[in-house]
Amino acid sequence: MAKIPTNAVYATGRRKNAVAKVWLAPGSGQVTVNGQDLIGHFKRDILRTVIEQPLAAVDGVGKYDIYAVCHGGGLSGQAGAIRLGISRCLVKLDDEFRPVMRRDGFLTRDPREKERKKYGQPGARKKYQFSKR
Repeated sequence: MAKIPTNAVYATGRRKNAVAKVWLAPGSGQVTVNGQDLIGHFKRDILRTVIEQPLAAVDGVGKYDIYAVCHGGGLSGQAGAIRLGISRCLVKLDDEFRPVMRRDGFLTRDPREKERKKYGQPGARKKYQFSKR
C-alpha cells in the first residue's frame, strides 16, 4: 500500500460483509484500493461511480487522495463500504459537508446482511418440497 500522509483523516466503512479502512488526505485525486489503483481493483464503471459519489456531492473530485484497504464480501459490498468510509472522512475533515452527505444518504450504513441458513432447510428461506404421499 502507498504511504499514508500524516495529515490524512481515517474512517471505517461497512456494507454487507465487507469492511473498508479509508484514509483521505488533500491531494491530486489519486485513489488506491488494496495497493492497486481504482481501475485495477474495480473493473466495472458503476462501482467506481459509487465510490466517487460523496466526492462529487461536495465538489471534491480530484482534490483528495484516498487510500483504502478492504476485505470481506464482494466487489459491490466493498465499493459501498469505501463510499461510507469516504463520506465519514469528509465529514471529519469539514463539518459543513454533513447536511449534504446526510441528504444524499451517504452517511447511512446499509444494514442488510445475508440471512443464515436454518437447519432442516436447504437455504435461509427455501423449504424442501412437501410430499403428501
